[in-house]
Amino acid sequence: MPIAIVLALAASLGIHVAALFGPDIELFGGATDDSMVLHAELQAPPASPPPPEKKATVKPKAKPKAKPNPSPNPVPLMAGKPVQDAPVVQHADPAPPPVIDEAAKTESVALPEPTKPMLPANGVIRFSILMGSQGFPIGRAEHRWEFTEGGHYHLYGMTETSGLVALFKTLRFENESHGRLVAGGLQPERYLTRKNGKDANENADFDWPAAQVQLSRDGLVRQVAPGTQDILSLNYHLAYVPRPEYGASVGVVTGKKYERYALDSLGEEEIDTPAGRFRTLHLRAMTDSVTEIWLALDHYRLPVKIRFTDKKGDVFEQIATELGTP
Repeated sequence: MPIAIVLALAASLGIHVAALFGPDIELFGGATDDSMVLHAELQAPPASPPPPEKKATVKPKAKPKAKPNPSPNPVPLMAGKPVQDAPVVQHADPAPPPVIDEAAKTESVALPEPTKPMLPANGVIRFSILMGSQGFPIGRAEHRWEFTEGGHYHLYGMTETSGLVALFKTLRFENESHGRLVAGGLQPERYLTRKNGKDANENADFDWPAAQVQLSRDGLVRQVAPGTQDILSLNYHLAYVPRPEYGASVGVVTGKKYERYALDSLGEEEIDTPAGRFRTLHLRAMTDSVTEIWLALDHYRLPVKIRFTDKKGDVFEQIATELGTP
């Protein structure tokens, strides 16, 4: 393949590629819409119509002027219904952030007791990121986890461009999830993001006694359902979901919004990866895009393959290349 074609392909990938950690996290941002083209055509102006015939006009008698009624007070315009994500107006004495009930209204819940992890105390998975049906390599990713004796966990995720794509678009996206491990699975308390070493402002703070989460992006507070995950902890929480082969419904905070993921089970599959051959359970979540995940059933239900299909139909895959310890 001529080098010019390779460079053009890499540049195109650098503009349009997206990350696989969830439908809401884009590595490079969406492509802009095509500009609208306006067409103009010069035409001769139409012939002027003949002037109308003059007719005698009769002036009507002037009517007595009516006394004007006193002007009523101006009626204020009625405000429309507030948009759900409308900005909060700041007053001299600011009120606490409003709560947006995007799920069924949930009462305050008591924090469950910590439990022992199903995974080893610490570990790492490394991935290769591929684009399209031909599997063009565009980047790499890494997940690390650590569970403490006190019932807390720390997850770290990193995604970065590599190879030819990195020559045109160097990007490193990092996210972290901190929280507790309880009987029902992972319970995130804080989600943090960085883009090229700087705060990406797509963070989230969970308040489980109030069943709420506050997103740094808009500062609003949203009601969340029990068992809600952030986009990173979701991958490892699935190990604790009872009978995932029948599907599940999980609340997910992406850093930009909160929504429910209906996970459909597509059955067991044997897949080959650079990290080995695995017996997996194939799950799929469909929103405005499609996220699929393959859990290694004989390896703690770890995610060994993740596929993301965006709104335009472009496909990106994360394939495990290594499972082990840091």
